[in-house]
Amino acid sequence: MEMSFRKLPDNQHEILVRRGKGPDVRLPAGPAGPSMPHDLVHAVVETALGIDDGFWGATARGATFQGFELVTPGRHRRSGMKVLRRRGDAVMDAELRVNWAYRAWSGLPTEGRGVGRAPLDAEALARTGPRLDAAAQRWAAVPVGGELVWRWGVDS
Repeated sequence: MEMSFRKLPDNQHEILVRRGKGPDVRLPAGPAGPSMPHDLVHAVVETALGIDDGFWGATARGATFQGFELVTPGRHRRSGMKVLRRRGDAVMDAELRVNWAYRAWSGLPTEGRGVGRAPLDAEALARTGPRLDAAAQRWAAVPVGGELVWRWGVDS
């Protein structure tokens, strides 16, 4: 599966996903975030931690998520929902771990009132931090109108 993160004006981005299972999909323009798109953070952290059943792993298996649109309009079997019914807990677990890694990398509080128990240990954070640094540099180097291509299971 290949994800193409296109940088748009006004700190916006869109994503085109070409995959083997399920139809190709795109996520229309949305905010890119302070350092890079949230879904790129998912790709980086899920890869670094070997998470193959999180957001992008489920997408590779044909899952469909709210906001994504079919690239080629047509009839789409509801198999994408089956993936989420079977693997929804794993996707939510990955969301927590990705958000924690991003929180730690961004310098946001990881201790204190309302923060909760850390879903990642220091070793996991040591694997994600340098990869988030590299991805942020790659994203920053993309000109408006350009794209960063990420190959699921290949890029790190």
